[in-house]
Amino acid sequence: MPCILMTGASGGIGTSLRKLLPPIYPDLLLSDIRPPADLGANEKFEAADLADLAQCEAICEGVDGILHFGGYSVEGTWDQILQANIIGGYNLFEAAYRKGVKRVVFASSNHAVGFYPRHHKIGTDVTPRPDGRYGVSKVFGEALGALYADKHGMKVTCLRIGNFGDMPLDQRRLSIWLKPDDLVQLCRIGLEHPDIHFEVFYGASFNERAWWDNHRAYELGYRPTGRAEDFREHAMAEQAKLKPDPVGDYFQGGTFCSMEFDGDASRIIDWKKR
Repeated sequence: MPCILMTGASGGIGTSLRKLLPPIYPDLLLSDIRPPADLGANEKFEAADLADLAQCEAICEGVDGILHFGGYSVEGTWDQILQANIIGGYNLFEAAYRKGVKRVVFASSNHAVGFYPRHHKIGTDVTPRPDGRYGVSKVFGEALGALYADKHGMKVTCLRIGNFGDMPLDQRRLSIWLKPDDLVQLCRIGLEHPDIHFEVFYGASFNERAWWDNHRAYELGYRPTGRAEDFREHAMAEQAKLKPDPVGDYFQGGTFCSMEFDGDASRIIDWKKR
């Protein structure tokens, strides 16, 4: 069986995948800047700071594939994003290349394209429109993936993850929800499918209100089992508790778009189109 490294093991997604991945990849190495609080005796863990290239090389030793969920996972200061996601992202790809890792699945984000309007359905080949410094770092990570795939032959899959969790929690998330088991499917395609060179998929389940064209993932065998509309009543009840957000409610990135916003909304793509 291949040895798989998963970074970000102490984060929300990593915590969930620690339970779902071992039956598929028994030789699973976990890493984060600090160990999970509930690390089991049968789990292998190596601490690493992604901002340190030598530490990244150490955790990539003997690894066949990487699930890269590490880094700063929300909007932050420039220094936080720079160290964890920009420098850390480069270090992870470079260390993987130096150690002969064959495949990397990179956790990108919907926030790489957050400034597209919600009524504008987009594919994976659109011009990036990040909605913050975090989104910029995900655009950078996708670009790194393309570079290492094209220049060095690494097989790279970038997942623009929507909202990961057990159910969609509001109206926006009815369009972008990702069930944990469906993320596992996408990870397996990235780690195993013979036709992978460089791919970008949207990390979303079967969502009837989807804003994204995810046909390439389906072409490579993706068959999501989560259906957002099954949770519509709960999501809309939670939505009713939220205050209106004229910017965030219009764009796909939600509050990431309205956070710190002081631009001219009328000049952003399709603002006036209803």
